[in-house]
Amino acid sequence: MEYEIKKGHYSEIEGDGLKNITTEIFGRASQEGDVTVSSYGALARVEARILSKSSLLVNTKSDASAPDDVALETIKRFNLFLERITGFTSKQRRNRLQKKAKEGKL
Repeated sequence: MEYEIKKGHYSEIEGDGLKNITTEIFGRASQEGDVTVSSYGALARVEARILSKSSLLVNTKSDASAPDDVALETIKRFNLFLERITGFTSKQRRNRLQKKAKEGKL
């Protein structure tokens, strides 16, 4: 899914910033070309790639067999990850998506 990056927040994720944040949140990260890759809990794979100074692409593969408590912790970590790399809270991301949907831009 493509996510917007908050204005002025790009400096936090450029260079090794995205990989460093990924490592901090999920415990480990590697680079596959321009894609930062990790995994955590119920997320078998997380891929993040900066598209521009204003957007990035995050793809995930879930492990459906993960226990509920692991899934809940994974959701919390993933939301924290998205907040740290985009600069927007989950509520702000939701509101921005709703506005785009209403405008027919999705």
